[in-house]
Amino acid sequence: MHLAYPTVLASLLFCTGLYGVLARRNAILVLMSVELMLNAVNLNLVAFDVWLRDTLHAGQALTLFTIAIAAAEIGIGLAIVLAVYRNRGTSDIDRLRDAAEPHDPDDDPHDPSDTGAAADGPAVPAGPADEKAEATA
Repeated sequence: MHLAYPTVLASLLFCTGLYGVLARRNAILVLMSVELMLNAVNLNLVAFDVWLRDTLHAGQALTLFTIAIAAAEIGIGLAIVLAVYRNRGTSDIDRLRDAAEPHDPDDDPHDPSDTGAAADGPAVPAGPADEKAEATA
């Protein structure tokens, strides 16, 4: 078998995994895409090991090491995704990134949730009834 066949297949697998990492928003699909990329690397390692006729089989040894690292990555990655899903209720990467960044309402003048004095006019001091309502709430 020619070296071109497994190399082309590995490059297609790697490009598919790269597209999945860049385009997907679900954390589990991103982890699956990373696994696809690692499997493409494994295919290249074994193909070049056979093509070079290495007596130590270094490509196969590196492949076993990569498989062990990928298994650990998936185990830890899924545990993190499940913990985040339980706490936040979503595994959408974009929403998780927005929730992780601190948001200062003074920095964004177009934020509708900004309740600063500049948006509502002059600030009105709270009366005794307002203070009592806040104390009971």
